[in-house]
Amino acid sequence: MAAREGGRVEFWGGVATDRPGWIRHRPVMHDGNKAMEAIGKFRNIGISAHIDSGKTTLTERILFYSGRIHKIGEVRGAGDGATMDHMELEKERGITITSAATQVEWNKHKVNIIDTPGHVDFTVEVERSLRVLDGAILVLCGVGGVQSQSLTVDRQMKRYNVPRIAFINKLDRTGADPARVIREIEEKLNLTPVQLQLPIGLENDHAGVIDLVAMQAVYFEGGMGEEIRRTEIPDEMKDEADRARHGMLDALSLYDDELMEMILEEKEPDVDQLQTIIRRLAIGREIVPVMMGSAFKNRGVQLLLDAIVRYLPSPLDRMYYARDNDNDGAEVAMTADPDAPLCAMAFKLVDENFGQLTYTRVYQGTLKKGETIVNTRTRKTARVGRMVLMHANDREDITEAGPGDIVAMIGVDCASGDTFCDDSLNYALENIQTIEPVISLAIEPAKGADRDKLGKALQRFVREDPTFHVRTDQESGETIIAGVGELQLEVYVERIKREYGCDVVVGAPKVTYREAPTREAEFDYKHKKQTGGSGQYGHVVGRMEVLPEEAEEEFEFINKVTGGRIPTEYIPSCEKGFRAAVAKGPLADYPVVRVRVVLEDGTTHAVDSSDIAYRIAAKEGFKQAYLKAKPAILEPIMKVEVEVTSEYQGAVVGDLTSRRGMVLGTEMKPDTTTILAEVPLANMFGYATDLRSATAGQGTFSMEFGCYRQAPRDVQEEVVAKARDGKQTAKS
Repeated sequence: MAAREGGRVEFWGGVATDRPGWIRHRPVMHDGNKAMEAIGKFRNIGISAHIDSGKTTLTERILFYSGRIHKIGEVRGAGDGATMDHMELEKERGITITSAATQVEWNKHKVNIIDTPGHVDFTVEVERSLRVLDGAILVLCGVGGVQSQSLTVDRQMKRYNVPRIAFINKLDRTGADPARVIREIEEKLNLTPVQLQLPIGLENDHAGVIDLVAMQAVYFEGGMGEEIRRTEIPDEMKDEADRARHGMLDALSLYDDELMEMILEEKEPDVDQLQTIIRRLAIGREIVPVMMGSAFKNRGVQLLLDAIVRYLPSPLDRMYYARDNDNDGAEVAMTADPDAPLCAMAFKLVDENFGQLTYTRVYQGTLKKGETIVNTRTRKTARVGRMVLMHANDREDITEAGPGDIVAMIGVDCASGDTFCDDSLNYALENIQTIEPVISLAIEPAKGADRDKLGKALQRFVREDPTFHVRTDQESGETIIAGVGELQLEVYVERIKREYGCDVVVGAPKVTYREAPTREAEFDYKHKKQTGGSGQYGHVVGRMEVLPEEAEEEFEFINKVTGGRIPTEYIPSCEKGFRAAVAKGPLADYPVVRVRVVLEDGTTHAVDSSDIAYRIAAKEGFKQAYLKAKPAILEPIMKVEVEVTSEYQGAVVGDLTSRRGMVLGTEMKPDTTTILAEVPLANMFGYATDLRSATAGQGTFSMEFGCYRQAPRDVQEEVVAKARDGKQTAKS
């Protein structure tokens, strides 16, 4: 093993990582330790993709072929619906709203699977799932290819360094073109795809795949494609298969010197050798193996399961790190050892009638029923009373869980992202990233008697979903709910009605704007108050600077006071005052972003200076500079991707332009056109209905938050005027 200071590149088994040890591939060599060998046969994977790429349909086939279920349910159509879509709303709408976990067995391997939503409104479900998974399947539509949410999911996989396999689905559909999809993986996702299969026919002629590793034709027969028939490659496809295999070998040889030598010597590598190379490169995230098929037509799923156990990592192949709270946050490596001290993470919460269901991933040690564990964030202890293995909404009681296990604890109180350890450790695992709300609406119960029901529902959803926020407007007294999309809020409103029997009245959706200064300004504010007893004195001098749009933090505070002009104990008071001012901007009461406050000077009073005096001085000083800094309103800009038939392209582009949208480009496909645009969120309310009307029901779209951008003058004046009118109405 070798390590380099600075970026700290680590090597283990020939794979390098540039993040501090996040992934190190190491062979499973445990001297006959059966427990560790069992962990080596674990696979924790997520199935993620753009909406309608076939994630849940694929998961349903995996459950069927592995023997977990004996009847295939469909996402849409008659019957009970897909197994993993267990909520009534999911079955009605034909979409996945919450991620669902299950476990299957394949080739003597245990595979934990999490099926995640495709809608960007529920992207937190994808985020927290990928945070605790060792590998993933990126499902891509054979027609749609790499779409907007595919890009988002790929960014999340890269954030958590998750190795993946790409599965090109829906090859039976008209317009399917796997070669184009592979090009898009390379060009749009900046990945290195390595094609391991070749389709036998496309669209109505799709019959199976050619396995380029074993060089065999594979057909899926029987009533549900459960019978796999391997034969010689058809004569008419031999040349194409040879070219594809040479392409695969060339791509792999770039990362393996031994394979390169064999190719130069015109030697043929065997199947085991190729599979070993592919596994090493996939786990090291140097390549993305590409599989293909049609989940709906029951083709290619069993080979994908084979690839999951062959090419994706076990918990032993991933190296995770925690921060040691007892050692100034020093980085500590986790070890997938069941006998080590416990370290586990709560990544998802569901409040139920009988208590909180806490989805937990065990990283090291063993989590046992009846034992006491410590929440390292709160330092509170909790007893594990009941522990279950989840299968969608069904559960199976278990008594213990080891490294790599994904289980649910019942009745353990905590927050999403909390770390649990035994009492000998005080570690904190890296938390889950979430995005801030961009849309809000007022909500109140239709009957005053239902106020408690509404309160319970909102409290539950806030605990479960970090992107769902609730606040009370201090001036109007209204309850405001906020989230990342219209669909998310619509689903929560519907769940309040159904699950809590509480009819509610909701206001029109509102955009969550931001404020920001546009130029540098100075402040010099002295807070001086004498009221007979102890007075108040605080004096702050400094300047306000504009942070760039791409800055990681929305607010920065820098202390440059020297010579004790402001006593050290009052510097935190100043920072608190500035942060309080940022929470609600003077322009229109929206949060202030992209601002840096530099505190340079001030004065103090031996008797009257106090914590509260400096807080007030800082808050008023901020306002003084802010109004001189020509503040502007920032509006959320959404990335919109619309897919329509070519005949409606002009109408859709015209409509997006009329919504102040900027069309970034169009992509022509055989039967459809994809339009990419950036549109202010304020102009996208009700777009789903308008698009259906404009395209005779044939258009579909997806939308996700892009950035905050300065609003035009007329929009800014309107927003400020509404805020002013709202204040006056509240006062009257």
